Amino acid sequence: MQVQIRGVSKAFGPVRVLEHVDLNLAGGEIHALMGENGAGKSTLLKILSGSYRPDEGDILIDGEAIHIASTRAATALGIAIIHQELNLIPQLSVVDNLFLGRERSRFGVLEREQMRSETAGLLAGIGAAHIDPMEAAGTLSIGRQQLVEIVTALSRKARVLIMDEPTASLTDHEIEALFGIMKNLKAQGVAIVYVSHRLEEVFRICDRISVLRDGHFVGERAIAETSFDEIVKLMVGREIHDRFPHREVAPGAVRLRVDGLENRGHISDISFEVRAGEVLGIAGLVGAGRTRVLTTLFGMTRRTAGEVRLDGAPITVREPRDAIAAGIGFVTEDRKRQGLVQILSVRENASLVHLEKYSRFGVVSSRSERAGVSGLIDELHIRTRDSELAVKALSGGNQQKVVFAKWLVEPPRVLLLDEPTRGVDVGGKAEIYHIINRLAAAGTAIVMVSSELPEVLAMSDRILVMREGRQNGIFDARSTNQEQIISAATQGLRL
Repeated sequence: MQVQIRGVSKAFGPVRVLEHVDLNLAGGEIHALMGENGAGKSTLLKILSGSYRPDEGDILIDGEAIHIASTRAATALGIAIIHQELNLIPQLSVVDNLFLGRERSRFGVLEREQMRSETAGLLAGIGAAHIDPMEAAGTLSIGRQQLVEIVTALSRKARVLIMDEPTASLTDHEIEALFGIMKNLKAQGVAIVYVSHRLEEVFRICDRISVLRDGHFVGERAIAETSFDEIVKLMVGREIHDRFPHREVAPGAVRLRVDGLENRGHISDISFEVRAGEVLGIAGLVGAGRTRVLTTLFGMTRRTAGEVRLDGAPITVREPRDAIAAGIGFVTEDRKRQGLVQILSVRENASLVHLEKYSRFGVVSSRSERAGVSGLIDELHIRTRDSELAVKALSGGNQQKVVFAKWLVEPPRVLLLDEPTRGVDVGGKAEIYHIINRLAAAGTAIVMVSSELPEVLAMSDRILVMREGRQNGIFDARSTNQEQIISAATQGLRL
């Protein structure tokens, strides 16, 4: 199947989101669609998958102009999208999810064995025979749920498969399995549209790249004929000379000391220290306990053993308000549900942690908030119409900067970062790295969890590696490499 998008435009009210965009998709190739947050990628894909209708422009399949009026119409044409937030119903089995709305029946009786057999065959066809068709979808790992989504799309005869940030929550082993399946689908003539902010993955798995910037198509390149730097320049409109900005900070005294930290059943015997101005990275596979270390330190999950000292004094953290009062901040991995209140404005979100700074006699002064937040908006280069815009209207990268802004009102002594650049474009990542470096230079001790090993190695001074809820070594970031970190994270595991 050949898909051509010609001169597609889309506006929401006075805001022009797409302006005469072109895109060419060929069967049997993996085509990356790239651009900064807010560049128009999601809108373009929603048009292709039938969620939105273009204001102007044409979509052609095998040279014939077609009209995609709905997601059902897109499915009928062989176009399927797998969203970053998976759409399976967790209580239903794999079979029931796959056949939802199109169950096989005879004389009003479900043909459950036939559906189970078909599901097993489809799973085996993509190398996922290890998934039990009768297992509840919610009990599967994220990686296996993703495979079920792919099988569901293929069962509907999808010839164009759109994958939106498919590796964001996968382990390295699951990513390898997914890439193998994508290569098989490519060999079968399926056109795959791949959206990711991880450039290393794009250059590894894709054949071509199309780039959007500010709603405009700015170029298409064959992977073999381009470079990382060229794609970054197309995306952001300028060169980013230091992908990971250099930081020269002489660490000060020990700011955070953790001895024997435990959250029973999840992590145990975690011990480390972080100095003022130092960044301690935490690496490991998904499920190794990295996030649990941070949530236990912040009081979101219960500490069942161990001692935590801040600037030499022991502290007791039973809930997040205790951590905040002690001078500990937390940038959560899930900014939409835990880091921000989507219906509130940029101003209200940025001031949320330290409302007492803007209050008098228990009443919050909006004027005082605006004055304080406007400086942070400028300082962090948050792209927003003004501080009163609802935070849900911002791109992912700008939302993440609002999360950071909460902690810059009064910089914490310790800042815990859980996947601080997940879902953020390359330009936004560079800005977040500068924020991290600036906080470190001001004496904040930083503990950072990241699934991106180049990020962990470049941004950390030392790296603590987790495996199955325990630490398996602390490495000097300057004298180690990805292979050593992966070995420490996987040693003794069955993958």
